[in-house]
Amino acid sequence: MRGDGRQPLAGLRVLDLSRVLAGPLCTQMLADHGADVVKVEPPGGDETRGWGPPFLGDEDGPARVSAYYQNLNRNKRNIVLDLSGDGGRALLGRLLRSADVLVENFKAGTLARWGWPDEELRTRFPALVHCRITGFGTDGPMGGRPGYDAVLQAYGGLMSVNGEADGDPLRVGVPVVDMVTGILAFSGVLLALHERNSSGLGQLVDCTLLDTAVGLLHPHSAGWLADGRVRPRTGSAHPSIAPYDSFEAADGPLFVGVGNDRQFAALAGLLDAPELAADPRFATNPDRVRNVTALRAELAPRFARHRRAELAGRLLDEGIPASPVHDVAEALSSPQVAHRGMVVEHDGYRGIATPIGLTRTPGRVRGAPRPPGADTRAVLREAGLDEAEIAAALTEGTARAAGEG
Repeated sequence: MRGDGRQPLAGLRVLDLSRVLAGPLCTQMLADHGADVVKVEPPGGDETRGWGPPFLGDEDGPARVSAYYQNLNRNKRNIVLDLSGDGGRALLGRLLRSADVLVENFKAGTLARWGWPDEELRTRFPALVHCRITGFGTDGPMGGRPGYDAVLQAYGGLMSVNGEADGDPLRVGVPVVDMVTGILAFSGVLLALHERNSSGLGQLVDCTLLDTAVGLLHPHSAGWLADGRVRPRTGSAHPSIAPYDSFEAADGPLFVGVGNDRQFAALAGLLDAPELAADPRFATNPDRVRNVTALRAELAPRFARHRRAELAGRLLDEGIPASPVHDVAEALSSPQVAHRGMVVEHDGYRGIATPIGLTRTPGRVRGAPRPPGADTRAVLREAGLDEAEIAAALTEGTARAAGEG
């Protein structure tokens, strides 16, 4: 791995109270870049530990975990606290004393009910960067309502623009709202930490799935703001560029994205139809968008004469963006993905690398997700508890350690 061994977030202490996807992805990215992240799980664990199959580890064994959880929680230490009672909440306060960042995605008002409203956190821990992730925010007409990724795809308009024109609205096939929210939360935390360097003060990083969904609506949002029109779904095609779509080659689908008139002329030549570039219906991009149905009728039979990988290579050589439509296995096994190091393996762990490429201080995989409570004793000791206090917390069930109930 390239780099000089240092990491940009070394020394940063992060308390991760989040679960499921957006929060854990945010904190995993912080951990990948050197932060000391302590994941706090309830006695029942993060529910995504059971989101499977597939699972890894021995069936019914203590290390059994879902593939879903496995790829969102590496590089973190793990502690189990029961925050439903006063004892666990008191321990949380001890942990907050040394934390630089708190990331949580509880239902709105949960921390306040536990004795930690926003104003109390700011007063007690003025330098703390508090990242809160919710579905709709904490106030307003929908404030405090629960929301998973697909719910916000529906509410925020993303589902309406995904799918074929003559079909039903479809959920995007990956939890894009959750994942982008996690990335935005990561960015927001870094912004707040940078500002803290000059002010000495933390602040709230307020991320919602709704804001992410609406932010992802471009260019559909830009179009509606410009002329008030709601465009129909276009499948894999683009509403403002043509041809920008999938076509069936002789051995499977191929995607081609033509961004300008030069590229279209080159495409027409490669398909042995140079006359199409001179056809007044297709001479410019606006012409091609207006006549996209006729354009597709001309192009489709010509694409069908070629094998997709061979034609994609020729298109790319001409500067025309194109690719076979890979399935997940083809994508993760592709030579360029391997060259970029995007599939990582470390001591039996396999996962997807952080997509942020830093040449001198790159992200690193240091370890697989830890079993629940694997680091409870060590973390509580670092928080200032003596051995008698730790033993009492474990005996009372306020905290739990791996293999101890």
